[in-house]
This record gives sequence, C-alpha cells and structure tokens, in this order.
Amino acid sequence: MASAAARKKTSAGMSDKTSDIILAAICAIVLIIVAYPLYYVLVASVSDPYDVYAGKTFLLPSGFSLDGYKAVFADPKIMPGFFNSVKYTVVGTCFSVIMLYITAYPLAQKDLPGRKFLSLFFVFTMYFGGGMIPTYLIVKQTGLIGNMWSLFLPGGVAVGNMIIVRNYFQNSIPHDLVEASEIDGCSKFRTFISVVIPLPMPILAVQAVFAMVAYWNDWFTAIIYLGGKGEPLPLVLRGILMKSSAATEQASMISGGYAELNKQTELIKFCSMIVAAVPMLIAYPYVQKYFEKGFMAGAAPSST
Repeated sequence: MASAAARKKTSAGMSDKTSDIILAAICAIVLIIVAYPLYYVLVASVSDPYDVYAGKTFLLPSGFSLDGYKAVFADPKIMPGFFNSVKYTVVGTCFSVIMLYITAYPLAQKDLPGRKFLSLFFVFTMYFGGGMIPTYLIVKQTGLIGNMWSLFLPGGVAVGNMIIVRNYFQNSIPHDLVEASEIDGCSKFRTFISVVIPLPMPILAVQAVFAMVAYWNDWFTAIIYLGGKGEPLPLVLRGILMKSSAATEQASMISGGYAELNKQTELIKFCSMIVAAVPMLIAYPYVQKYFEKGFMAGAAPSST
C-alpha cells in the first residue's frame, strides 16, 4: 500500500513537472512571436537597409548606423509633435476614464430608473453609428475643427469598456460598503467620490492603458479634425517618411543619389516605428502590477 501511494505521488509529481515544462515552452513561444517583430525593427533601425533585406540582421545589427535617428530628430517638428502627443494622450486618457466612471457607475445601480433602457441604448450605439461624414459635420458645426477636443468628444465613451467597468462595479464592490457610507450620512455623490473611485485601481489601470495606447497611436483622427494644427507625433513621423519617400522618387528620375536616399528612407521607416513605440513601452511598467488583475475584472456576466 505504501509503495503504491509512493508511485501515485511520484506519477503525480512527474505529471505536474511535465505540465509546467509544457506551459513554460508555450509561454516562451508566445513571447518570441510577440517580442521578436519589435526586436527585429529595433535591430533594423540601426543596420544597413541592404543588409536587412539580405537577411543579415536576423539576430544582430549589421552595418551599424544611427543615420536614421539623426534624420528623424533633425526635423524641427519632432519635439512639438512629441509634446502634442503627450498632451493629447494625458488629457484624452483622463477624459475617457472619467466618462467611463460617470456612465458605468450609475448603470451598475439596480435602483436606477430606466436602467435597462439606458443599457440597451448604449449597446445599440456599438452596432449603429452615424459614420465619419455625419460626425465630421457635427464637429464642424460645433466649431471644434482645429481644437484638440475634437479628438476626444466624438468617441468619449467606449461602450465595450464601459460594460466591463459596469460589471466590475456590480461584482467587485461590496454593496454593504456603499450602504454603510450612506447610513453614515454620505450622499450618493460623496459615496462615489470617497468610496467607489479609490477601490477599482486594477480596472482603472487597464482602461487607462487601453486609452493611452489608442490616443498615442491615433493619427487618422488628427488628420480629419486638426487641420494641420498641433500635429501629434505619429502624424509628424508620417510627414517625415513621406518627405523622404518623395525625395527618393525625385532622385530616381535623375542620375545619382538614388541609392543613398533610398537607404535613408528605409532607415527612417524603421526608426519611426521605434520612436513611436518607445514611450508606451516606458509607461507600461508603471501600471503593469494592476494590469493582470484588472484585465479579468468585470469579465463575469451580470444581468442587465
């Protein structure tokens, strides 16, 4: 009996060890698939473009050069574009998180009049929208063309994220805690400010990361609504790349200089990707400790 129990324990131990090895291998494969493209772009940004296309930069740089970064940072618009992106990202993230809170928390209250209708109305807007042209006309008629608020107001509430936050409020914040604060004399607004807001840091971090990445990478909305004023960093990098590409095309029509300009254009392309990605990679570790917990928060289904 003792030997049989020992064999079962050993078998179970081997099984656990094997499963750990398999999970570690899967995680390593996923990490490589996700991280290698960024690493490849980083290596290519400091390598000779011809060596890149020849396959000589699979792991290490070849023909090390910083000419691409020099060309990017030599543009006078790069720093204003960077600060514009920081401003739009910070303001837009705060605005989006505030809008999520003030829409999700009331919908999480079961005694809210018209709660089901309002929830269905928000869900309806996920599938049926006015489209780009009607939205542009509304923004134009309100005088927001060229104003940074035109980047935030048309999509101020992400309905999918709002539903996640609403579920988090319903499932993760004890109702007894809210009742206790109201018994102590707090109004609903004071309860919201003093009790509700400080609690959901994990879900706040997740929604903030989603909003930060969206606003930082957004260049199409800036093209439509800003009208060339206060261009964000992605739009500035796009302009640098387009100017370099245009110069390369012009050089191809005359003798000489084409190869060097084409080389610089390829370098600028890779360097622009790195310059655009690095700020978000730096910001992410500060909210990473909340991200894993908050990513699954609010996922539990709840009745509307």
